[in-house]
Amino acid sequence: MVHDLIIGMAGSGGDGIVSAGESLIGAAAAEGYFAILTKSFGSQIRGGESSCRLRVSTRKVLNPGGTLDVAVVLNWEDFLKFGAELPVGPDTIVIYETKTGVEPAAIPLRGVTPAAVMAVPMEDMALKAAGALLAKNNVVLGLLAGWFDLARDSIPAGIRKKFAKKGDAVVHANEQAFAAGLEYAAKNPLPVDRRLSPAEAGAGRRLLTDGNDLCGAAALFAGCKFFGGYPITPATEIMQYLGREIWKRGGSLLQAEDEIAGVAAAVGASFAGVKAMTATSGPGLSLKTEVLGLASVAELPLVCVDVQRGGPSTGMPTKPEQADLFAAVFSAHGDTVRPVLAPISVEDIFGITVEAFNIAEHYQTPVIVLSDQEIAQRKEIVAPIDTSGFKLVERLRPTAAELENYTRFRFTESGISPLSHPGMKGGNYLAAGIEHDERGAPTASGEMHARMNDKRLKKMDPLRQRRDLFVVGDPDAAVGLISWGSIAGVTLEALQLARTGGLKIKLLIPKLLYPVADEIYQDFFASLQKCLVVEQSHQGQLHRLIRMWTSVPAEFHSLARSGANPITPAQVLAEIRKLAGR
Repeated sequence: MVHDLIIGMAGSGGDGIVSAGESLIGAAAAEGYFAILTKSFGSQIRGGESSCRLRVSTRKVLNPGGTLDVAVVLNWEDFLKFGAELPVGPDTIVIYETKTGVEPAAIPLRGVTPAAVMAVPMEDMALKAAGALLAKNNVVLGLLAGWFDLARDSIPAGIRKKFAKKGDAVVHANEQAFAAGLEYAAKNPLPVDRRLSPAEAGAGRRLLTDGNDLCGAAALFAGCKFFGGYPITPATEIMQYLGREIWKRGGSLLQAEDEIAGVAAAVGASFAGVKAMTATSGPGLSLKTEVLGLASVAELPLVCVDVQRGGPSTGMPTKPEQADLFAAVFSAHGDTVRPVLAPISVEDIFGITVEAFNIAEHYQTPVIVLSDQEIAQRKEIVAPIDTSGFKLVERLRPTAAELENYTRFRFTESGISPLSHPGMKGGNYLAAGIEHDERGAPTASGEMHARMNDKRLKKMDPLRQRRDLFVVGDPDAAVGLISWGSIAGVTLEALQLARTGGLKIKLLIPKLLYPVADEIYQDFFASLQKCLVVEQSHQGQLHRLIRMWTSVPAEFHSLARSGANPITPAQVLAEIRKLAGR
């Protein structure tokens, strides 16, 4: 029996592939497993290819994994379009639709001989058992439950819940399709045993969620009272979640006419005195930059979530990438520093979103959160979030004495000055994009401009000391490894593999990407002779950003790939071994 199982499925849009994956992860959650489900599809509104990959484990899952243990193919043409996203190896069991007309010895996988190949008449089984081709995804569920002992008791319960509103006849038909798959698996055993071990008994309740929903939940927990945005893949679900929930917390939401109006409304809400947020993807971040500059010069708190996707321009809206780092850091004109944070998992996006609100409110600045399509839209089984350990920060407001002669942009030792809001007696001031003096009055004085720049930049200095926003491991190793965002889970597993092989590696995962914490990087690099930065961007943007701001080891290497070209733990381990001369 195995403790970890990676299943990849692909077919045409409408085949129910993603629906089958969601049914499986829901059943896995019910039985106490850990799991990650990622979805991948073309950018067509209807039709096109679609796929999902599910990694189920008895232990905590860090990433979607590498080579598939099981490949389910409803259509070879569609399956092959996903290439490296659904890699097949010599240990893979391939299950495919008989009606594709391909003989088991002639499947179109070049240079690979799978461990087992099973041609199954899934369409005919669905028609016979349920009277509908649409039920073939439940035939697939039955095959997987039967051959791999995967959640066979919980899947039927999920089917009944899913189709309950459609009536008893529909529920029964889909149950019959599932049963047909189970029966076929029992009559046609696999030549290799790959059954999944039972989940740990008494594991307790676990949460099945995705990054966008959890980001929305974290915003509400942090006290967000206004969201202004515009629908864009793959960030739309944040707005959809808040559209359902923010009203229950006394907040409001505006779906604006475009990206610029959305962020402008959020800045207005912040000026009015409430915690505010917007969310977008790469093209929207490009549009929002002018208004983010307004929030910077007016020193107004704001959280902007950028769910990165393949770019530039429209790019690949449904694929993950980590190539918006330069845009987040450098897209403002003038001398501007905006904090940039990045979560490393679905679970982590809760804490990072809360932290983004805390930093925005404390430092009176826009904060950019760089999520990505994988974290945002993948489903993950996690332990319930314990919110008791989170501290919430509110903006510094003027005292009654300060309001007697209110000076909004007063120079202070920390660089942070009390922020009033409309309706606060004595708190009126001018908030505009033009440079200003301490009271907010427009100025063309070079001396005042320099002092204000100094105020706005120096107030961020304490952020660079936030060691709690970095994950560090194996402090005495001579070879280092750095990664960020969703790729961090890949490097964490590679680190585990390296340790198992007796290789010591020093790890750094920055959740604060900007401003660059020079002192923390210098401490990390102190013992290193060599270092590898792993990221999902063609240029290796974090690798370049670190080099801009701090001294690096003589051998400072980059493992960087464009989006939709997955990086696996095994590949990272191979690169580490090269560096270590092993």
